[in-house]
Amino acid sequence: MGSLDAFLGRWRLESSEGFEEFMKELGVGMAMRKMGNMAKPDLIFSQDGDTFKVRTESTFKTSEFSFKLGELFTEETIDGRKTETVLTLGDDNVLTEVQKWDGKETTITRKVVDGKMIVECVMNDVKSTRVYKKA
Repeated sequence: MGSLDAFLGRWRLESSEGFEEFMKELGVGMAMRKMGNMAKPDLIFSQDGDTFKVRTESTFKTSEFSFKLGELFTEETIDGRKTETVLTLGDDNVLTEVQKWDGKETTITRKVVDGKMIVECVMNDVKSTRVYKKA
């Protein structure tokens, strides 16, 4: 099993592709999509025992959720959806988050490559790639 150690710390958004289209696919309204697309959030990963916390901070909005690997929990997403979410960590150190709500599903994968965190968000056939660097 991989380790989340590489994810711990503060990450700053460096580049973003396809995020507005991804938010549209999620059903996010236009005003929130515009603000979400302009935001340059920081992601803060922290750990307390076997519980991990992911905090997203931006001038627009701040949110956080806590999880234990492999355990289903209810998440209120930054765009207001209530999802049943589970995060798993593969042997390749890819952190996979699956959110399900209202018969829909989206997958967010995170991996650290060459000191950058690559985040891929996929819903249906719409994909967004966001790159963060250690802050």
